Order: sequence, then C-alpha cells, then structure tokens
Amino acid sequence: MSVPRLNLYDFTREQLRGQLVRWELNPVHVARLWNYLYIELAASLDAMPELPPKLRARLAAETRLGVLPTALETASSDGFTHKYLLALSDAEKIETVLMRFTGRVTACVSSQVGCAMGCVFCATGQMGYTRHLTPGEIVAQAVHVARTLKLSAPVGPTVGRAPAGSETDRRAVLRPGLHPQRLRNIVLMGMGEPLHNYDAVMTAIDILRDETGLALGAERITLSTVGVVPGILRLAQEMRPLHLAVSLHAATQAERATLVPAAKKWPLDELMAACRTYSETTGRRIFYEWTLIEGKNDSEAHARAVGELLRGLDAQVNLIPLNPTDGYAGAPTRSAAAKAFQHVLATEFKIPSTVRQRRGIDIAAGCGQLAVAESAG
Repeated sequence: MSVPRLNLYDFTREQLRGQLVRWELNPVHVARLWNYLYIELAASLDAMPELPPKLRARLAAETRLGVLPTALETASSDGFTHKYLLALSDAEKIETVLMRFTGRVTACVSSQVGCAMGCVFCATGQMGYTRHLTPGEIVAQAVHVARTLKLSAPVGPTVGRAPAGSETDRRAVLRPGLHPQRLRNIVLMGMGEPLHNYDAVMTAIDILRDETGLALGAERITLSTVGVVPGILRLAQEMRPLHLAVSLHAATQAERATLVPAAKKWPLDELMAACRTYSETTGRRIFYEWTLIEGKNDSEAHARAVGELLRGLDAQVNLIPLNPTDGYAGAPTRSAAAKAFQHVLATEFKIPSTVRQRRGIDIAAGCGQLAVAESAG
C-alpha cells in the first residue's frame, strides 16, 4: 500500500523547515520553496527551477502541490463576483467565491465539504456533511484566488459589458482600474462550519498570515460560526487575533432552534455566555449576523429582542437579506423593513449595523447559497 504524498500547502513554514531537517537537507532552502509557493504562486514543481536537485528529487518523490483544479467557473452579472467549483483529490468538490469591492478583493473560502449544522435556509446545510477540509485544501482556495488575480492581464477601460464568463469579462471583473489586485481579505463563510474543523482552520490561518508569504493581516480575516460554543471559548483562550462573526438569526431559543438545529446542542444562553467571555477576554467586538426573512424575523419587535440580547456587549449586527435556495421557501425582507430594523437598533440601543451587499445571487454565490449541485460537476 502506497504512502499518501504530503501536500505542501498543509505545512506552516516552521513545519516545512522540520520536514527538510528530517530529510537531512539544509533547512535554509525553506525560504526559496516558501517564496515559490506563496509569492510566485507556482502551480507545479516544474515552476520551481532554482531549488537544489536533491530537494527537488525528494519533493517529486514524496510530496504534491495541492493545486485545486477548476471544475466550473461562473461569473455574476453584477460584474464583481466569480464563483469557482474546485475539485479535491478524492473527487469531492467545494465552492470558493472571489468578490471585488472598492479598494479590496475578498475570497470567501470553504472549510468543509458540506456542513453538519443543518441551518434550514442554507444550501450547504441542506446538502449535509461529507468531510473536513485539510489545512492545505483551505489554503489552496486562497492561493487559487491570488493566482487568478496575478495572472489577470491588465486591460483598458471597458465600454459596456463583455459577455459574462468571457475572457474579457473575467479580466474586467478581476482588475481594479487597469491592474490586477492582490488578495487582501479572507472570509471563512463558505461551505462548512469553521469551528467544527478548528485545528485545520487555525493551521490554515497561520499559513495565510505568514509575513513571508501571502501575509494576510489578522484584521483582514473573518471567521463566521453558527455558534459552536467550545470553539468560541477556545478562540478566546488562545487569543486568536481575527474577526469573529456569530450567526444569530433569532433572539429566543425556541425561534433559533427552528432555523439553526445546532442551537439544540448549544442553546442561546450558553452561546451568549461564550460570546461575553470571548469579548471580555480578547477585548474584540463580535459581529452578529442576522438573516432577514420576510415575516419571520424582520419586525421591529424582533429588532428590539436583538437589542435586549446584545445589551452591554461590544457588538455590531450584520443584516443579511435572505438569499434564495431550493430547499427553503422563505423570502428576503423588503428594504423598508431592513431600514426600520436598523433604526430600532441605532436609536433605542445604540448598536451599529450594516445591511450586507447582495453579491453573486444570480450564480448562487451569495451568503447561504454555496453547495455542490450535481449538475455543476
């Protein structure tokens, strides 16, 4: 039985150094290898010609570069969003989204194939859980977006729109002004529950934050959780410097349990106690996410319940109009109701809030829409 090849994206820089030492090779070569992986964004060993022959031979024999091939790429008519269906080595697939905003590019990455949390309005939750991703499979998604940006050739100003999905359209979407842009922001809001795959996610974050590689700042990494209490407490204990977003969607245990089955395992009072511990320990604000569903949780009374729940906490509320999925019949709240919700939070409770920009809805790339459709592969 053959030994599985080591995925180079699974290693932190220090772990890679240790591997070279075990191979009795000079660890000084880690710097060049790391540069190939995360600065030059090499897509194969052949693109690393300056490595010493002994190291190249060992890498060729025992490792692989876990580049994730694109099974399907779709471009949104919004002109700012691309979705990639990426193939894993075991034939499973995940979705990753590139979103361009003014002055920044964000990659929305997945942490699992599917999800075990079962949120009723979420397409990933509707597809169920298959497996965790490895650190390298998480890192490879960011590398995929970074490489896409790097390889996007500069183009001139676009008059009108090129056909969606065309090469001209792809380059226009990926450039800011006339030039490609570096990846600066990561949101762990794709397929899966990041805190259910805690160790792999944190290793991936350590790799992404390495100052000699992609060098993503902690203030540019956001992790979204449905409320995995042990993971929130562990984040607090380890003082992880990242942005934490907690999905609420309801302000009472009974209402929340109907939308978020995980609330039965981690009830609302336990979740809020963990959030208080996190804020008090780290001194960091938590972003509370609230999917606005028309007639379900979008009234001014619901807004007051949110305000009471978050009273005394350093909090911001991210309001997310429901995005459509095949498995849930709800409708997104109307603009006027969202504004009234915000007004209650601001005037009665002094809680800041934002309404999430809707991006990529037409290609099912919005919040809660990611899934691996059979027809996509």
